[in-house]
Amino acid sequence: MDIVLALKALIMGLVEGFTEFLPISSTGHLILAGSLLNFTGEKVKVFEIAIQAGAMLAVIWEYRVKIGSVLAGVFSERKAQRFLMNIVIAFLPAALLGFIFANAIKASLFAPVPVALAFIIGGFVILWVERRARLNPVSVRVHSVDDMTALDAIKVGCAQAFALIPGTSRSGATIIGGMLFGLSRKAATEFSFFLAIPTLLGATFYSLYKERALLSAADLPLFGIGTISAFVSAFLCVRWLLRYISTHDFTVFAWYRIVFGLVVLATAYSGLVVWAE
Repeated sequence: MDIVLALKALIMGLVEGFTEFLPISSTGHLILAGSLLNFTGEKVKVFEIAIQAGAMLAVIWEYRVKIGSVLAGVFSERKAQRFLMNIVIAFLPAALLGFIFANAIKASLFAPVPVALAFIIGGFVILWVERRARLNPVSVRVHSVDDMTALDAIKVGCAQAFALIPGTSRSGATIIGGMLFGLSRKAATEFSFFLAIPTLLGATFYSLYKERALLSAADLPLFGIGTISAFVSAFLCVRWLLRYISTHDFTVFAWYRIVFGLVVLATAYSGLVVWAE
């Protein structure tokens, strides 16, 4: 295997894992990192989606006890059935819209400048929601993922659909959307984790199947490196984020998004960095 390509796959996996569950857009960071590393092309787009499975496996491992109890009680416990149904309900909007508009989104929005604009807009949305939460602290209705209703789930699912726009952030859309709809910060964050399982798994298998003609057995080591590094970094990130939200809000991520987006726009239009499409 080409050592340079292996190193690029490792870096991309780390970027995926460290950004997937933060409200800063893993897809946006992967597009920008791939551009800087000159790691681009149709096969790389498949790679970027496929390694999300590593981040998804990190969530499964972190919440293995909860997931195990849900699966054990799916035919007998009302709480487990409601939780699983809420995940399915929240998954559907993004799945349906992604199936319909995936090609158009890839053709038009998988580029640094649209990503940077989504970074900035998303940052201001987070600032607005956090300010709203400070001014109305009693607006929280749902303190645990087990207390969510089907209506809560469909609202969060619709919020996740905005993340089809690269740079928006799947976790950011679900967490901030959940807070906007009355979920506590912890409940919104944990539901975002659980919702990542079918979302990332579905996106991975759909992309691999759809673009199977581009791939060969020779690609397995590269995809394996990216997936493993995404798993390790995502596991560390999930553990850190759960501690962080117990005493902090998401304002710092909002400002990061805004500043980072402005830097990308400034370098793109000044010619300081030639961002690859």
